[in-house]
Amino acid sequence: MLLNILKSKIHRVRVTEANLEYIGSITIDEALMEAANIYCGERVQVVDNTNGARLETYAIPGKRGSGCICMNGAAAHLVHVGDTIIIMSYAMMEPEEAKGFKPSIVFPDNNRLP
Repeated sequence: MLLNILKSKIHRVRVTEANLEYIGSITIDEALMEAANIYCGERVQVVDNTNGARLETYAIPGKRGSGCICMNGAAAHLVHVGDTIIIMSYAMMEPEEAKGFKPSIVFPDNNRLP
């Protein structure tokens, strides 16, 4: 049996941009992606603390150190500039691996690493 376990989390960042015309995804400051162990193209869940919206998309890197969090495509209708969000990804693992696994959790300060 495989369990779907939290792998990565960027906790409480502000959305800085929204681009309805882009084909999809969420652009995340590359430094935040690395700190949270989120890969380019990885499926992520976005939870909007401001309005309660929840969605899944994939991550792409933004300019390192910029604090960029940009909702792209249709997701920009649900999550808006200024909203506070949490970004999470999950991994499938066996129960024995899950027991000792520690997710990468990042608590940014003003969308940047502390």
